[in-house]
Amino acid sequence: MSDLHVVRHGQARLFTDDYDRLSDLGISQAEALGRHWLGQGLEPDAVWCGSLKRQRHTAEAVGQVFVDNGKHWPAPQELDGFNEYPAEDILDGLLPYLKARREDIAAMATALETASDRNDRYRAIHNLLEAVVAAWVRGEYEDGLVPVSWPVFSDGVRQAFQQATRNTASGSTVAIFTSGGPIGIGMQTVMAAPDIKAAELHWRVHNCSVTRFTFSGRRISLDRFNDISHLPADMHTYR
Repeated sequence: MSDLHVVRHGQARLFTDDYDRLSDLGISQAEALGRHWLGQGLEPDAVWCGSLKRQRHTAEAVGQVFVDNGKHWPAPQELDGFNEYPAEDILDGLLPYLKARREDIAAMATALETASDRNDRYRAIHNLLEAVVAAWVRGEYEDGLVPVSWPVFSDGVRQAFQQATRNTASGSTVAIFTSGGPIGIGMQTVMAAPDIKAAELHWRVHNCSVTRFTFSGRRISLDRFNDISHLPADMHTYR
């Protein structure tokens, strides 16, 4: 059996012009994970990530801890299948359509427009995005409104997981640095759950959490989900 450690990227810069970049806290989260892995004697034989900066930078920050302590860190290999779904494009494409057809989503959009502070804005955008993503997953829209459908996106994620674990020697350790969406799909696939479960689960994935699987050939099993035991309480974040 081999081990697969799937890491969500560290905290990014929400509500800035460059969200796809780690915050100072996000870097600290990644460094804490690196120290934890060193303390556990965990040394990945292969490292994978998506092409998003926040994913690669998390892998690099963990790796720098290894290098600084004289340990080998494999060069991260990129697969676009580990990228997050294009949330902004999905929201822009579906929101006008859904607002005209669903009173609840119209009310959520109004709540976002009238949010008075950062906390209210965060809560409003989360509620709205959660509802819109659920509609996207269920296919509750007309063709041509979004750049990618849920079936195409989720299939790409599964193919990336298969590529990262294919031809892996028994007893190997593989680390993947990705985002909440692909982690939710990994969980949903292993549990043979409905697609909507992937969306529901991915909202609960903490920054820099580790979801661990064991695998051998085409068989894969869940060991633990959303582990943040390596992070102190003041480093626990979702966004």
